[in-house]
Amino acid sequence: MQGLWYKMIPNFILNTPYFIPNTFIFAKSIHGMQFKYPELLWALFLLLVPIIIHLFQLRRFKKTPFTNVKLLQKVVAKSRRSSTLKKWLLLLTRLCLIAALVLSFAQPFFANKQALAKKETVIYIDNSFSMQAKKDERSLLELAVQDLIKTIPKASSFSLFTNDAVYRDVTAKEIQNELLELQHSHKQLHLDEIGLKAQTLFSSDAGTIKSFIIISDFQDRIAADQRDSLKGIRKHLVQLRPNGATNIVVDTAYIAMMTPNSLELMSELRVSGEVESIPVSLFNGDKLIAKTAAIFDDENKASVQFTLPQNELIDGKIEITDAALIYDNQLYFNLNQKEKIKVLSIGGASDNFLARIYTEDEFDYKGIGLNSLNYSILEKQNLIVLNELPELPKALQNALNSFVSKGGSVAVIPSREINMTSYNEFLINYQNTIIRDKVFTARDITGIAFGHPLYGNVFEKKVTNFQYPGVSEYYRIQTGAPKILSYQDNTPFLVGTERLFLFTAALDSANSNFKNSPLVVPTLYSMATNSLKLPALYHQIGAITEVDVPVVITNDNILKVSQNDYEFIPQQHYFANKTSMFFTENPDKDGLFTITDGRNFVQNISFNNPREESEMTYLTIDNLEGVSKNDSITQLFGQIEKDNRITELWKWFVILALLFMLTEVLIQKLFK
Repeated sequence: MQGLWYKMIPNFILNTPYFIPNTFIFAKSIHGMQFKYPELLWALFLLLVPIIIHLFQLRRFKKTPFTNVKLLQKVVAKSRRSSTLKKWLLLLTRLCLIAALVLSFAQPFFANKQALAKKETVIYIDNSFSMQAKKDERSLLELAVQDLIKTIPKASSFSLFTNDAVYRDVTAKEIQNELLELQHSHKQLHLDEIGLKAQTLFSSDAGTIKSFIIISDFQDRIAADQRDSLKGIRKHLVQLRPNGATNIVVDTAYIAMMTPNSLELMSELRVSGEVESIPVSLFNGDKLIAKTAAIFDDENKASVQFTLPQNELIDGKIEITDAALIYDNQLYFNLNQKEKIKVLSIGGASDNFLARIYTEDEFDYKGIGLNSLNYSILEKQNLIVLNELPELPKALQNALNSFVSKGGSVAVIPSREINMTSYNEFLINYQNTIIRDKVFTARDITGIAFGHPLYGNVFEKKVTNFQYPGVSEYYRIQTGAPKILSYQDNTPFLVGTERLFLFTAALDSANSNFKNSPLVVPTLYSMATNSLKLPALYHQIGAITEVDVPVVITNDNILKVSQNDYEFIPQQHYFANKTSMFFTENPDKDGLFTITDGRNFVQNISFNNPREESEMTYLTIDNLEGVSKNDSITQLFGQIEKDNRITELWKWFVILALLFMLTEVLIQKLFK
């Protein structure tokens, strides 16, 4: 029924229909001209009224002249011709007047098909840290937001998303305040992720024109995958570029060397562009404690070194002054009081080599025989070393299983003669490990799994030219645990994961010279340090981070992390000798944070934003797919407005109707 009315209108008046939501209901065209209210064209039948009236006025009457008025006959004929012309002119004028009025009320206009179609628009604004770069004294993000608010039609509905926020079906006025307060984010979506997210904001209506606008600086890292997943969607690219491409970044910091009284803090910087040197400041809280200059080499890198006192609490900040990007001008770190790692050795063999590794400055080490063991102290340890026990009693097995389940670590060094049954009863619970038999053949230890977590940050490069240690006899095992050290025939000497490590041979001097090899210290030292994850100098926002805190939570307390008025509770796992904290979504800003147990201070922890955004290298958008590529938002919306322009004609028809009315008045006065 919706379209029935126009089928009755003659084809020479009405043609193709178009649907125009939000602006026009229906439109018909007459040779390109279209109408907002085409149903009013029925009023053109009013043109018949003046025509009928005119025909009645032109009826002929036969007249017979008298002889005495023959002189006036010529005058009457001349007057009759003038009256006929006047009537035809009036008829034409009135017909044009009525037609102009009808057409003006029908509201004619010119527009292309794209301007009349239903449209959907989705906009992506890149608010990553690289958009802090300046253009004409404004950051690229400020420039994008202000230009968008200024140029987008006020009543136009659209969806908009950033790297960390979504606004669906809104107008510029509705989200103007949110846009003006938009913050930079450490997150950066790649092009394929941007496309997939945009698709979720478009409807499934195939009859609409879908336009997707990407506003970004198009850093190189945005193009991790350039697959075009936006089929049937018109993509417009707007690349905003800063005035300059020079940026200096405080990249990282680490402890280069430690002495009994001091430590050397090293910080590395890098620059995009050409800079010779820059001052670098070191703060403890708000107090400036050191200042030096970073001099960049040919690879645009620089290193600075600071000497700090040992065992002093430092809430550190390394800072530079650079106008390009602000977020990477400082790097936060903290040095807390080091907690000693608790290591317990249980066994009958000599533990002198363990005592030399686990020194008093870093470890709380105890060696005790099995007969003297108090099982209640096990849960307070971080690492337990079973030092060549001939047998593992059932009570010890149960205590060790409980200890491992609560986050403790165990290192098993078998003796030359063991009760395999008791060992296997314990080991079978860990990667299905069992000791199969004993091999009485000497083997060298030649294989090192440099990628194993036990050796993380231990070796600067693969070592192949050292004196290989060896064993006289060893146990052959079956296990699902990864190999850490292996013999020349690739059978394992040391296997293990984070919580349990197993040597396959006794380490006593009669069987092995491993105690005297360069591998013994980093291997056993790392087992202890990995049993309690000491806080790093700082952590990265957005990365999954686990931190062990040597605090035992009681009375249903929880650990909180805070920075001034900003406070959150991370996920945490409680053990008998520590608490593990897991950071994922929080924090969402960088800086120094305080960990507290109720009102009690525990320690400080630092978070920094990732530095990937600091590299000021950009894509050439000419190589990307898009229906238009622009360097300003104003330019894009100017072109869109031009493509969607509707030229309204009703005002001209009103003016034309007034002219015809004036023409009729003039005809009445000029023709008598």
